[in-house]
Amino acid sequence: MARPFRRARPCSCPVSDGGSEGLERNAGTCSCVLDDMENHPSPQPSEGCLAVAVRIPVRIVVFVLVVPVRVVWDLLAVGVKALGRRVFAPVWRGLVVIPFGWLYRAVLTPVGHAVCWVGRGIGAGIGALARGVGWVLATLVALPLVWLYRTVLTPLGRGTAWALKGIGLGLAWGIKGIAAALSWVLRAVFVWPWVALWRWVLAPLLRHGLLEPGAWLYRHVLTPVGHGLARLASLAAAGLALTGRGLAAVGALLLVVPALWLYRTVLTPLGRAVRVVVRETGAAFAHAWRAAGFVSRAAGRALKWLAWNLLGRPVRWVYVTLLTPVGHWVRDAVLRPVARVALAAGRAASETARSAGRATREALASARRTVRTARQDAWRALVGGPPREPAAHRARTLGSTTTASGAVPAPEISLSEAEG
Repeated sequence: MARPFRRARPCSCPVSDGGSEGLERNAGTCSCVLDDMENHPSPQPSEGCLAVAVRIPVRIVVFVLVVPVRVVWDLLAVGVKALGRRVFAPVWRGLVVIPFGWLYRAVLTPVGHAVCWVGRGIGAGIGALARGVGWVLATLVALPLVWLYRTVLTPLGRGTAWALKGIGLGLAWGIKGIAAALSWVLRAVFVWPWVALWRWVLAPLLRHGLLEPGAWLYRHVLTPVGHGLARLASLAAAGLALTGRGLAAVGALLLVVPALWLYRTVLTPLGRAVRVVVRETGAAFAHAWRAAGFVSRAAGRALKWLAWNLLGRPVRWVYVTLLTPVGHWVRDAVLRPVARVALAAGRAASETARSAGRATREALASARRTVRTARQDAWRALVGGPPREPAAHRARTLGSTTTASGAVPAPEISLSEAEG
């Protein structure tokens, strides 16, 4: 990779004052010229002939194969996007978003508010009950127990502890004396005889009868024999190591050298060629995919231009020039008068319906008055006086007192006697 070009710094050599001729004469000794020569970018390594030979045919073949695939891919992408915008999004909104939004606003929100209100009420009730129970427990249980503890149990416990402490001290002194006596007796009976036996009898016997002969045997017999065996083992290990090195040299000569030659002479060039082919094929696919994208977009723009000029412009001209004036004339000359006539007819029908309703209500009121008059006349003919109906606003108590305000006890007489 070429190094970045640095800005030329002013030359500080004495020969630079002499102009270009002096600089050329002393180019071998001027450090500024050497620095400028070092700052030039180094040449890029040229690619191999295999890469150059493979690149063009592979790109041509891949471009021919990839262009139809890219065109079909772009068409599918456009179709899927249009289908998602025009079909899936409205269906999703109509079947999921709107129903669930209505369900959330109209059902779940009121139910949640009701549940929260009930929960707050239950929580307030439980809190009040808990406060009442806590007050009862603190007043009727805790305070008596605290008074009992401070007044009765604490002095009683301190006196008991003082008495038990004195008894414990006496028992401790007694047990300590008894333990000292027993310890002295047990040491005199069980420890001191065995210590004397070990110190004066068994220890000298073991030292002179077993340890000293064993040490002499280890020093003068076992140690020389072990040294000889170790020497023999080292000689055998050296022989085995020499044999192993010889076998390794033979194996390397028969296996490693041919394998290394095969790797360097055959596999390495073949791998490099395969790597070049794979790299160029991948680069060709990427280049062909990008070029096919440009081709596909250009073809799409061309088809869009043709469709607009062959179909869109005539349709737009027909709509703007013919259909829009006709539609405006139909709206102004036909639809609006018809709407006004329909509105006037509707208003007349509503006025007629209101008049009919008022006439019907008046007829029904007149019929009710006629029926009421006939009933009064029939009652007067049967009883002999005008009918008496109890007032709805007065309280009937039948001579007893009542709690209703303004109630007056009525006489306990029948209706016929009152009419007579």
